[in-house]
Amino acid sequence: MESPRDELDLDRSQVNKAVQALQAYLKSSSSSQKLFENDGQAISLLLTQWKIPRKEQTIRISLPHGLRTESGDVCLFTRDEPKMTSEQTVRFYKKLLAERGVKNAIEVIPFNMLKTEYKPFEAKRRLLGNFDLFLSDARIRRRLPSHIGKHFYERKKAPLSVDLESKHLARDMERLIQGTSLTVSNKGSCCMVRVAHSGMTADEMVENVMTAVSTISAKLTMTGKNIKIIHLKSRTSVALPIYTSDLSHLPVVEEARKQARSTKGAQKRKRESHNTEVSDLKTKETEEEKDTEEEEIPQLVPIEMPTKKPKQETKSKKGLKKVPKPAAAGKGLKKTVKDTKLTKKTPKVTARDLKRKAKNK
Repeated sequence: MESPRDELDLDRSQVNKAVQALQAYLKSSSSSQKLFENDGQAISLLLTQWKIPRKEQTIRISLPHGLRTESGDVCLFTRDEPKMTSEQTVRFYKKLLAERGVKNAIEVIPFNMLKTEYKPFEAKRRLLGNFDLFLSDARIRRRLPSHIGKHFYERKKAPLSVDLESKHLARDMERLIQGTSLTVSNKGSCCMVRVAHSGMTADEMVENVMTAVSTISAKLTMTGKNIKIIHLKSRTSVALPIYTSDLSHLPVVEEARKQARSTKGAQKRKRESHNTEVSDLKTKETEEEKDTEEEEIPQLVPIEMPTKKPKQETKSKKGLKKVPKPAAAGKGLKKTVKDTKLTKKTPKVTARDLKRKAKNK
């Protein structure tokens, strides 16, 4: 049984008609044909899907006819070589690209230069407008987003990763520079990819469109039948339809989604059953440990009891020894009482008493 990805049939004659109509529109709307030949106005594919994908996807497409000339605007972000200044690293990597056979004119920007010279917001916007394609060394790819800003990603100019230590560097660079990439967003059902420019011939445009559609339908995660309509358009023209799917594709897409959900549900059930088994084993182990602890407790109780009793006795004895302190205070009180009694028995002798005694004699 053939996979649903390979069943997307694109009519070549319909594509040829759309290309010829676009070329006629560009010639009529331009003030001079040379202007568009020099600028190379972009011609893009606009894809509309039946269902919005759950995850974002980036598809790299290699085209038979390149979108850029050898003097195209390409920028390469490289890492900082040890014991080298920024100018020396630029010379080092330009020499490396020439030795590996890369023919395109590439502007090299080391990572340290990017952090210092392109730190202001205006400098980043100028950098974004000066180049059409950005490449990055695979060794610093994860460090770039915090330094280049969100505008590179909003305008679909995120740097593409390149392995500069690869033996086939020229081939890899050629595929990235002359090819294109499609970003399938999970926020909407439409996505756009550049496949040609106005400086190409009609046959070159048609070949690029055919190869791009075939690679997209093969690499798309939601299968090729999820594509609803494909349009071909330039920057200012109307979107011309080159492919329209039938309504019979909807049940196929729904079946594929049901199968994916069923497989995910089965995987969840397996995980839940595995987790329940693990939890049951853990509970059994804890219960066994509790039983063993309960069995060991009565053997330890008689051994520890005699050691605790003498400690309590010693404490009580010490407490008894400290009691006589209030008795001493009581003795002092008795002495004071006796003294007061004595003082009451001995009255005071005054001068009048002495005179009376003398008269009586």
